Amino acid sequence: MESSLSLVLILLATAVIVVVLCRILRLPVMLGYLVVGILIGPHALAWIPDAVETQHLAEFGVVFLMFSIGLEFSLTRLMAMKRTVFGLGGAQVIVTMLLVMSSAAGLGLDWRTGLALGGVLAMSSTAIVSKMLVERAELNLPYGQQMMGVLLFQDLAVVPLLIIIPALATRPDDLPATLGYAMIKAAVVLLVLLVFGQHLMRPWFHIVARQKSSELFMLNVLLITLGLAYFTELAGLSLALGAFVAGMLISETEYRYQVEEDIKPFRDVLLGLFFVTIGMKLDLGSVAGELGWVLLVLFALILLKGLVVALLARVLEGDWGVALRSAIGLAQAGEFGFVLLTLADGAHLLNALTLQITLAAMLLSMLSAPFMIQYGEAIARRISAAEWTNRAMQMHQIAIKSMGSKGHVIICGYGRSGSTLGRFLEAENLNFIALDLDSSHVRAALAEKKSVVYGDAAKREVLMAAGLMRARALVVSYQDKHSALAILRHVRELRPDLPVVVRTNDDTYIEALKEAGAAEVVAEVQEGSVMLASQAMLMAGVPLSRVIRRVQETRARRYATFNSYLRSPQYEQGEDSESLQPRFLSVFLKQDSAAVGKRLREMELDALGVEVNAVRRHNLHSALPSEEMLLQAGDVLVLLGLPEALLQAEIRLQKG
Repeated sequence: MESSLSLVLILLATAVIVVVLCRILRLPVMLGYLVVGILIGPHALAWIPDAVETQHLAEFGVVFLMFSIGLEFSLTRLMAMKRTVFGLGGAQVIVTMLLVMSSAAGLGLDWRTGLALGGVLAMSSTAIVSKMLVERAELNLPYGQQMMGVLLFQDLAVVPLLIIIPALATRPDDLPATLGYAMIKAAVVLLVLLVFGQHLMRPWFHIVARQKSSELFMLNVLLITLGLAYFTELAGLSLALGAFVAGMLISETEYRYQVEEDIKPFRDVLLGLFFVTIGMKLDLGSVAGELGWVLLVLFALILLKGLVVALLARVLEGDWGVALRSAIGLAQAGEFGFVLLTLADGAHLLNALTLQITLAAMLLSMLSAPFMIQYGEAIARRISAAEWTNRAMQMHQIAIKSMGSKGHVIICGYGRSGSTLGRFLEAENLNFIALDLDSSHVRAALAEKKSVVYGDAAKREVLMAAGLMRARALVVSYQDKHSALAILRHVRELRPDLPVVVRTNDDTYIEALKEAGAAEVVAEVQEGSVMLASQAMLMAGVPLSRVIRRVQETRARRYATFNSYLRSPQYEQGEDSESLQPRFLSVFLKQDSAAVGKRLREMELDALGVEVNAVRRHNLHSALPSEEMLLQAGDVLVLLGLPEALLQAEIRLQKG
């Protein structure tokens, strides 16, 4: 009991420390778990022995990993990407396995060892690649779609490999019969589970959900996951296969997302333990003694797999620049490779030295993966002139659209919100240019003769081509924090006076976006709540004028630009001539501006009938700036007033 408790405490302590460090360093937590396993395992500090009990717990990690993959499996998505998935993905796995088998045969290894190693090294890291693509807002780019298609096929390829690799452990004479029997048995089991499971899963979940008990719902999920895993193990197959089927069956029900949230704590904890046990297998002494072989396998893995993906993507998809970016992103080993490596080791297909060299090379490739993806564009440009040409053509197309435009609005994203904004701007005779990464949005907009072009707004050169230096305002209409922060960083460097409005789902990142330079952040949840309350008050019999007043007060508290409308009666005149209507102007203070070093009251802008609505400064966003505020170079003053008064105020701030 004491030893078990100490084992758990060691794992918990190291896991907490490593997760914190990985979050700080912005590295995948999985790599941290692997490092922990290396340090506390039997080949290093030896805090935890490589015991059978530990391995059994790690098996549950694999079960929940496969269950999560099955849960995310979407037949609709698979069919939508079938050419990339089955064409490029299938070719990549098959060609990589054949090349690894040929290399293994050249080194004198048994063909069964080569087949197992081929399956291991053909996998790439879904966790690392998807995380990097999301953070860099590249998931919907052509190479992002190619990578996800290949990863989807790799996930599917794990299923037959889970059956084939254990069967390879039988005697060579019995191998064909064993493989045939295993495949038939797997087909029968899968057929039974999928056919009968589909008819039973949804009604059963309806019964459980009607009890309105979260504990019962959670117990039911665990029962189905572990129950199907146990069933496939009884049938002579792997636990992971049953868990994958369980995830697939639940993914077809409406309870998929709730199950995904409920299962996440179990999955993450047990999966972390699995990667710790993988790290425990690595013997640093053996790796140091065979460092040359480790580096050779590492470079061969990255170069060989990268070359395979690049050539296949070029042949099947046609764009050399996109093919290079996909190759760089998929060149590493993956977490499913560790699952298959554990199976191959259990089947005694690998000797100790081969295991150590392969494991070390896989770990190093995964450590290098985030950096390769981060600098993938620069690497692709150095290798391929086509990448330069593609980027130049894209910039040329954007520049043509924005040429001649001055005082226009740049809309980043032309989906539902962006297209609605475009219609409002057109109604006010304001020019705009929209940037979008969804080719279907671009095609639909061009058919309607809208000024929409394909381009990634998070890239500096794309914003410049869209006329950033001549724009009147910029709007980020899609919900992506990382992309929005990148856009704000570019705007701050190039046009700090340009007002940027950012759309978010809720108020989670409002402060971070404002600190980054956003003039305003519009949260959909907040706006939805305001409209919900207004409709409810109207239906409850509250007078219309009072409802409008409440909405105005709420928005005035939420948005700095609405403050003056309630504090000054002149803004309640209605729609008079444009020259009598107040408007906003953003003024950027340079080093030589007359206002720099002076207090706000000294500028006497109120004498001109101009109000300082807000001051945007790095790490400061003041809706009602004090009259004693000392103005600094780099400040952006948001002025409110009539057109002629605003012009005089700008001259006073800049020239005195």
